[in-house]
Amino acid sequence: MKLGFVSAILPDLTLEEVLNVAAKEGYDCVEVMCWPKGKAVRRYAGITHIDIDKFTQKEAIQVKSLVKKYGVGISALGYYPNPLTPKSKEAKVYIDHLKKLIKVSALLDIYKVNTFVGRDWTKSTDDNWSQFLKTWKPLVKFAEKHKVKIGIENCPMLFTKDEWPGGKNLATTPAIWKRMFAAISSKYFGLNYDPSHLIWQHIDHIKPIKDFSKRLFHVHAKDLRIDYEKLNEVGIMAYPNDYTNPKLPGLGEVDWGNFFSALNNIGFKGAVCVEVEDRAYEHSLKARKAALQQSATYLRQFLPKP
Repeated sequence: MKLGFVSAILPDLTLEEVLNVAAKEGYDCVEVMCWPKGKAVRRYAGITHIDIDKFTQKEAIQVKSLVKKYGVGISALGYYPNPLTPKSKEAKVYIDHLKKLIKVSALLDIYKVNTFVGRDWTKSTDDNWSQFLKTWKPLVKFAEKHKVKIGIENCPMLFTKDEWPGGKNLATTPAIWKRMFAAISSKYFGLNYDPSHLIWQHIDHIKPIKDFSKRLFHVHAKDLRIDYEKLNEVGIMAYPNDYTNPKLPGLGEVDWGNFFSALNNIGFKGAVCVEVEDRAYEHSLKARKAALQQSATYLRQFLPKP
């Protein structure tokens, strides 16, 4: 296994500066954000450390040179929109960018892209299904053609009023993953697995590692704390942000010892990337770097440096 972090927490740095931070803190790799340049649509979105628009072989050589210079790999290219939005023009923009990302991932010899499946948040899972198949069967075929694995993150995207009631990402539970992988059985379609998103859903976050061992392409290391005093006030039907807080690894309810034991048991050899969304560390670049340092120090007890 390799320890990395998601570059979204360092939006004010260039790719070279991000890789430099990773090298100094002893990280093996980075998941690099590749949003189209422009205004962010939400927190941790709209971040561009590699601009893939009109990306050329010359630019690929430059990126590979930086990777070699700092001795830090790129675990995957990340882009997390909503390809199943009911706004068709918007969906096309997202799908077209994902296709570009797939091509660039192959050009950079990374062969991994992380994203969301998406969802029409006003409809049920069943009512989303036909659009899911219509969108994702050709996307996965496109990825197969370029030999690029797509890792779907399991975040429900169900935190704010505009995402209510269904959330903007369909791939949220083991039952839905089973249905997804039965419908699209390609070995290039799998999970970017984040245990924290199962915690607040009260789902076992260890068992899916074994159950979906062949579909685990990439892992996010993020923890989550449930504020039970607030939960007792608002109940589970409130916005999750009303009673949960994303935390650095070790500061929440993920059982990291059992988590890494399960990853070892299935022979997982991929990247485990820290995703910093802990608001206690967001107030400055110095604090965000400290979050990466603290996370690496904590996780290295389970994940020795190769």
